[in-house]
Amino acid sequence: MKHSIRTRFTLGMIFLFLIISVLSVCSGYFINKLSTKTSAILKENYLSVVYAREMSEGITIINQEITTCFLTGRNIDTLKISKELKLINGSLQDEKNDLTEPGEDKLVSGFEAGYTEYVDSVAKVIKSPKSASSVLWLQNKTGDLYQQLVLLSQMNGKALEVKTDDAKSFSKTALTQMTVLATLCFLIGMSFTFSFAAYFNRRFFQLYFGIKELASSNFDEKVFFEGNDEFQEISVVINEMADKLKKNKQKMPVTLQDNYAKGISSNDVEELKKMLFRIKSMEEQAAALISRFEKM
Repeated sequence: MKHSIRTRFTLGMIFLFLIISVLSVCSGYFINKLSTKTSAILKENYLSVVYAREMSEGITIINQEITTCFLTGRNIDTLKISKELKLINGSLQDEKNDLTEPGEDKLVSGFEAGYTEYVDSVAKVIKSPKSASSVLWLQNKTGDLYQQLVLLSQMNGKALEVKTDDAKSFSKTALTQMTVLATLCFLIGMSFTFSFAAYFNRRFFQLYFGIKELASSNFDEKVFFEGNDEFQEISVVINEMADKLKKNKQKMPVTLQDNYAKGISSNDVEELKKMLFRIKSMEEQAAALISRFEKM
């Protein structure tokens, strides 16, 4: 089966493209999987820790405001209380939409029930700010809610640590696999590139020296190429041209000697012109062949 130079070159480029594609697909797969793991850590656990901290800060601020007002006898800042309760409600709702760990739903449900009682107690304290029992109960309730939020934060913090270690382990494994794959592809690509270049360089130099010998009138030098491509066809043409030039060169002195011995007639001169024309035609063919070779 004949394989043209263009076909070989195209197949070589396709092979290198496949190597690059394998590296791109594998690296994209590992990056996407690592990104999924890190996104899950951020969405599932880190945000829960943030929500728990925001709710803890809100409850602490409310408790400090009520306790300070009770001790100093000033009026409670209801706007400040309402603002903090609104922030706590928002964080609680976000946390309810981000339940990922086993037992987290029960913990959040228990906190929500206690928080509802806490809100009712805050409303009673606002109406009766001088009630010591209400303030004391509110402080105790604050401690219970704070403890539940600590447990929620610890649960997600532990999960965050475990998932982070898993992501680190996966990244190390992915790095090792990608390093091995990249090294293997690099060696294959370099080996193919050198062999591919050596194939063409060897044939180009053979062809170059063959044409050079032909131009130097060394018609005994032959050009041989293995395979079945344009180089082999060119070598056949060059060898045939060399044989014809050699025969004409050998024939020319004999013809001239006969003409001197017998006298040169007009027919002999015409025959000599034809012979010179054939030699010139073969030289033009050689020049065209060299031009075709330079354009490949």
